[in-house]
Amino acid sequence: MTAPLDITSKDNPLLQRLRKLARDPAGYRKGGELWLEGEHLCSALQQRGQRPAQAVISAAAWGQPALRALAQWAPRVLRVPDALFDGLSALPSPARIGYLLPVPAMPAIDPQAASVVLDRLQDAGNVGSILRSAAAFGVGQVLALQGTAALWSPKVLRAGMGAHFGLRLVEGLQADDLAALQVPLVGTCLATDQLLHRAALPRPCAWVLGHEGQGVSADLLARCALQVRIPQPGGEESLNVAAAAAVCFYEAQRRV
Repeated sequence: MTAPLDITSKDNPLLQRLRKLARDPAGYRKGGELWLEGEHLCSALQQRGQRPAQAVISAAAWGQPALRALAQWAPRVLRVPDALFDGLSALPSPARIGYLLPVPAMPAIDPQAASVVLDRLQDAGNVGSILRSAAAFGVGQVLALQGTAALWSPKVLRAGMGAHFGLRLVEGLQADDLAALQVPLVGTCLATDQLLHRAALPRPCAWVLGHEGQGVSADLLARCALQVRIPQPGGEESLNVAAAAAVCFYEAQRRV
């Protein structure tokens, strides 16, 4: 079992790094590290067989066998007073355990993978929810164009609830980079007459989801082999982009 190293100073250099990671959406890009806060995210990483570099746990959480075992999955464990852990957290109710690990290397685009393309989505909660739906329905690759919320930011990680660790994530792309795909693009658009449930959906494909207010860019829609609309008898634009993504992924999976 990994014995904990006790840290009691708020000025400890590692804890200073963690504070920045917890509050800066793009902090992982600068430091090359991820801060996974909370039992659920830590458990999700463990279930994928991936080990963090370090675990940080509060003194009270160390007294709980399940959380102590989760911390000891890491090769190095730092134990801090509860008040000090609270100062690390950006959450209203701190989870009292977290993992620090290197940012995963960004893979190349898999040309044949079932994918979702995120075109300038701004809301971290929407992005994380789409990742959850993608993982649930077998859409294994997420391609984020520049202007989309940072995929590994703390808010997207929390909203993703562990989906990140089962997906191929590529971010910072330009629209021209999508030329690497060998599967057709299927765009979501309110202006088309082609209804989702009647469309001949290619399989696999790359779903294209756009900005919460502006939708998919005209240039990107022009690249799509198919454009579809979700019928909404209660009123158009009732679904937000994360809900629309889940409907599209489910409809494609339903036909298998």
